[in-house]
Amino acid sequence: MARNLPLFGFAVAAALTAGNALAQQPVQPLPKVGSCPLGYYSSGGYCVPSSGGNSRGAIEKREAGCPLGFYSSGSYCVSSPSNDREAIQKTGKGCPLGWYSSSGYCVKSR
Repeated sequence: MARNLPLFGFAVAAALTAGNALAQQPVQPLPKVGSCPLGYYSSGGYCVPSSGGNSRGAIEKREAGCPLGFYSSGSYCVSSPSNDREAIQKTGKGCPLGWYSSSGYCVKSR
């Protein structure tokens, strides 16, 4: 049974790593509003992530600025390299369970 312990530790580490990866801001095409963020190019009314793999997840910037863990780039807020949280635009007064409010966005709690 002791021989299976290292394998178990590897499985736990892999699960924790996968969980953190899922919490990051998705890198995906965004509807173009103003200028595209760093690491994206304009195509057919969208800002599309560049193919080099260096693009970070982004979200449209609101007047109040960017949420915690994001920086301003063009008309968007881009996830900082050390950020492992996802943000969505806040609608209404509150955020979903497990999310907190930050500058007009809801950010997923760790």
